[in-house]
Amino acid sequence: MIFFQIKKKELQFNFYMKRLLLPLFATLALHASESAFTSFPIVFIKDCYDGDTCTTLKGEKIRLACIDTPELKGWKADPTPAKEARDFVNKLVANEKVSIKRITIDKYGRTVSELFKNGVNIQELIVKKGYGKIYKKYAYQCEWSKK
Repeated sequence: MIFFQIKKKELQFNFYMKRLLLPLFATLALHASESAFTSFPIVFIKDCYDGDTCTTLKGEKIRLACIDTPELKGWKADPTPAKEARDFVNKLVANEKVSIKRITIDKYGRTVSELFKNGVNIQELIVKKGYGKIYKKYAYQCEWSKK
């Protein structure tokens, strides 16, 4: 008789686990991952000069962390892909509110940061779409670039 009582309690627990607790845990996990991005400050991006440098409406210069895109000017200039990268980034974030994860200030006074729009890491998307590459020297700053 005790065996059947124990088995019945085990079945009840399994039922509650599957029907009630698992959906609850899944919902909590989803909100926890979303809130990671929503806990970052919000900035309004005015425009992007090139594929890895943007300016906020308040004038803050943002250097997108962990990536490198082709240069528009200078001895390493590659104007055609540089303009494509710039246009891609501008379509994503110019005149938009984005979440910002500030990391450091670079030697030019720009804020090195990761940008997120609707939970999407902008730098990671730039690399995935082929407009830039991971900047190996600084990849340690971004969790996604270590994968």
